[in-house]
Amino acid sequence: MKFKSDVLAITKSNIDLNFRELLQFFRSADFTKAIMVGVAVTVPILLGIYFDQLEIGLAICFGAFWSSPSDASGSYRHKKIGILFSSALVVIVSFIGGYLDLPIYILIPVLGILTFAIAYISVFGFRASLISFSGLLALVLSFAHELQDLEVYQYALFVGLGGLWYLLLAVIWHRINPTGEIEEIFQETYLLTSRFLHIRGQLIEPGLDRESLLSELHKLQEQLMEKHEKLRETLVLYRRSSGRSIYHSKKLLVLAQLVEMLEIAIAKPVNYSKMAEILEEHPQYVNLFQDLIFNVSKQLQEIAYAGRDKKKIPQNAELQRALKKISGEIEQLKATPKNQNLSAYLMLQNLYEYQEQQVELLKKIKWLLDDPKEEELDFIDEEYARKFIAPQDYDPKMLVSNFSFDSLIFKHALRLAATVMVGYGIGTVFDFQNPYWILLTIIIILRPSYGLTKTRSKDRIIGTLIGGAIAFVIVSLVQNTYVFATLGIGSLIVAFSMLQRNYKTAATFITLSVIFIYGILRPDILTVIQYRILDTVIGAGLAFFATLILWPAWGFLNMNNNLKDCLIANKNFLTQIAAFYSLPEKEPVSLRIARKKAFHETSNLSGAFQQMVQEPKSKQKKVNEVYELVTLSHAFLSSLASLSSYIQNHCTTEASGGFKFAVAHIEENLERAINVLAHVDTKDNFSLKNQEESFESNRSKFNTVVWDFENALKVGEERNLQEAYLVLGQLRWLFSLSGKMLRTAVAIENDVTAE
Repeated sequence: MKFKSDVLAITKSNIDLNFRELLQFFRSADFTKAIMVGVAVTVPILLGIYFDQLEIGLAICFGAFWSSPSDASGSYRHKKIGILFSSALVVIVSFIGGYLDLPIYILIPVLGILTFAIAYISVFGFRASLISFSGLLALVLSFAHELQDLEVYQYALFVGLGGLWYLLLAVIWHRINPTGEIEEIFQETYLLTSRFLHIRGQLIEPGLDRESLLSELHKLQEQLMEKHEKLRETLVLYRRSSGRSIYHSKKLLVLAQLVEMLEIAIAKPVNYSKMAEILEEHPQYVNLFQDLIFNVSKQLQEIAYAGRDKKKIPQNAELQRALKKISGEIEQLKATPKNQNLSAYLMLQNLYEYQEQQVELLKKIKWLLDDPKEEELDFIDEEYARKFIAPQDYDPKMLVSNFSFDSLIFKHALRLAATVMVGYGIGTVFDFQNPYWILLTIIIILRPSYGLTKTRSKDRIIGTLIGGAIAFVIVSLVQNTYVFATLGIGSLIVAFSMLQRNYKTAATFITLSVIFIYGILRPDILTVIQYRILDTVIGAGLAFFATLILWPAWGFLNMNNNLKDCLIANKNFLTQIAAFYSLPEKEPVSLRIARKKAFHETSNLSGAFQQMVQEPKSKQKKVNEVYELVTLSHAFLSSLASLSSYIQNHCTTEASGGFKFAVAHIEENLERAINVLAHVDTKDNFSLKNQEESFESNRSKFNTVVWDFENALKVGEERNLQEAYLVLGQLRWLFSLSGKMLRTAVAIENDVTAE
């Protein structure tokens, strides 16, 4: 009976979780945006039909639709500016597109030049790439509509009006629900942090497949860094443009706790092999620590789904009991201070303190969500917060500096332009029904990276085939214009809401939407289905082969730069840790900025490596060595996070000469590895073996108490002993990692040079 009740409990838990996820989807920004797009395109068409001005209604509809991609998460001010720039760009493109009734031998080169110019706008960053996409949509779809009653300039102005109409909807929705998007990103961040902590808890258990778990951790870290950046930008830039808001200031404090939780979660007292060895000798601690970590993870998940309902925020009592239980076990180990128990005691004590910090951060988050009084809060200074925002460079000189084959955006714009020219040529020569569908498929699928283009091509073709099959069945059973209109608008809304979540599903509903809308305008809907599938397959095929043969941007070509940037950021983080440790008055600003940069570059490196392994095997140059260096970089950052967290949360002794000497050795290894990857020849005699011997011979320079457990407790030097153990342990581990990084960098460079 107990088994049956457990199964029922698990089943109910899964049903509740799925229901909550479904409910959150309908509350999500993606679904809201899809509804807005549906309203933005439907209302002008209905008004156009009512007032017998359908062409004006279509122009406004197109303008709203083309401007909508810039409505991406982030700063509200940047979002409004993005929509305005998109509106301006689609007006210009629509005006030019109205005069593209040219001979084919002139039209194709002009189309290529316009495509390149619009795509090249992406050099100014992510939001600029969304504006660029709006312009490309307007360019491609200018071939889809022949003007009947409007002049070209009138049509372009009504398209611009459509962009303003969409902006109005975005502003109105923001006024109605100004914090909805922020709450959603926070919910996603809580859930990702919860998952990150859960995997960290699993890693404590000896004998698990650590490689796959660490790989998942690296992906989660990358996603968390992206969420932190979005929240940081949204919250800080809002305060800058609108003055201080209590809500935004509180949320910024919550974000600060989540960032600290990530650093502490990444930190670990020693390397995993040493930790596994100690936990095998003391297995009772595995369940104790796992129960605590899993509980923190579970409470973060509960906070995510609680939303603004304070009653659903979990209590602290269970966490405190778990901490007390672990503390009691460690005290028993301390009560019998044998020198052979020294490493176990110090590692377990440090691990306990990390988890204690996590619990305190979680308690602070819950306290902040419980709406404390303003006078109880210590708000983050605006000038301080703005130091963590990476300014976007909009200098026109960027257009000149990127105009070369060294720029990924330049190559992508050129590749896109050439593919669009070929696609339109094929569609025209073979007299396709709607050749612009080929172009539309190309601009949607063709991405700067091979892996994403390949995935999108496959998903687009599968989604189109599924959508075509579903549409065929419905059309065979139903011949009703109103049903087609309802299904067309409904499919469009679902497609937009799924675009960022599941592209294959989005492609299915985009196909359904296009077919049903065409079913209203044209009686031969089965022919439309046939050409839709054919055009999609041709466009996807062209996009895929273009990434292979037209100025391909293979990951290995830029991998050295990614590795070098990561090592530079980690080296700077180490330098700032050493400086912070040595200063009598601690000021953590520079340290935290360096930490953010190190986390950011390590995430970028993981992303670049994931891109590389998605490419053809023949293009994965020295993939094993690169993977090793990526893994070492993550381990190095983890060790740095341990040092950083410890010295920021404990009163430490004065940095000794040995500490400075050890840091200098580690920095030298990193500098040499950076020079190797940057092809800088130092032209000096260097032996890593001599460096290791020098490092070990100078261990005596560390100003620590004698390594005597029992005596340290008697004379009250326990804290100094703990500090010495962690700092020396991390320095030795960092030195070992830096040496391996140098060797691996040399191996990569030697092999690349040989090739």
